[in-house]
Amino acid sequence: MFEQYLRNKIADAAIMHFMFIVAVSLILPPFFIIKLINTVVRRYRYSMDTIDMTGKVVLITGASSGIGEHLAYEYAKKGACLVLVARRESRLREVADRARKLGSSDVLLVCADVSDINDCKRFVDETINHFGRLDHLVNNAGIGSTYSYSTDVTKYAPVMFAIPHLKKSKGRIVVNSSSAAVLQPPQAGFYGASKAALVSYYESLRLELAPTITVSIVTLGYIDTEMIKGKHESKEATAEPEANSGLGAAIGKDFPVMSVEPCAKAIVNGTCRGDTYITEPQFIRVLFLLKYLCPELMDWFLHKLLLKKETEASPRPRGNFHESSHVSTFTNEGKLD
Repeated sequence: MFEQYLRNKIADAAIMHFMFIVAVSLILPPFFIIKLINTVVRRYRYSMDTIDMTGKVVLITGASSGIGEHLAYEYAKKGACLVLVARRESRLREVADRARKLGSSDVLLVCADVSDINDCKRFVDETINHFGRLDHLVNNAGIGSTYSYSTDVTKYAPVMFAIPHLKKSKGRIVVNSSSAAVLQPPQAGFYGASKAALVSYYESLRLELAPTITVSIVTLGYIDTEMIKGKHESKEATAEPEANSGLGAAIGKDFPVMSVEPCAKAIVNGTCRGDTYITEPQFIRVLFLLKYLCPELMDWFLHKLLLKKETEASPRPRGNFHESSHVSTFTNEGKLD
């Protein structure tokens, strides 16, 4: 009796695996072929007929520096009207002046803190009062520490206030996340968890809002910004370097760091193409694939590279989550640098 039962179980398992292999063999090849053709066609159409952003209104949070600043410049080159949101008014004015020179016909400055729900409602309302519409909401603002445990993933106010206006214009939401959401590098647990929550939220929101509003999720690797250099905005909105800190101190010179200008250009071009996912630098996609197919290899790679480099650069004790000198703030505009 037992032998018969065992043979039946083995036969069932064999049939199940065989059917799975057949299904994968039949479904995946045509799926990837269709996806490849669709990607080529979209890129060709975009190169031949660039989407006209002239006069369209783009709201960018965290626009005073880093990726947000250069996103403003790229949108300005396309003739978009800009709403620049950040806490540092002097830096915003500098960014606005350059954006006007690059082609933006109208730039609205709003000094606001995205962690304050009242500020979030205010800068969306000021956008509508000034322009009467909103086409792109770029959620970029935010600072984060790989060591701080005070990571807030509950504030999604800007996108909530903006959705009714984006529906009218059939607009787009762009959210900056991080490759840490997928790769989960060592000693960045809370940072990676917040970014994974961000991606999860916008994946769900993308399906809820489709097809009226589209969502582009950006997952970035190491970008040459203030965070890489160990500078973080304090609560007084001033960029302050931390001694022997920043991801740059951890990765040393052995890991490629992308310049912020081509990164911002790739994000804006991908957004205008209608890409759902935008990953920069491009090689990060290979790491994503390795993470899913060969997780042990990625674990070894990240452990050897990041932990070793961080130990050499800043021999801080592990497991002490109070060692960061600033408090990290995470909003739905989550910063991906």
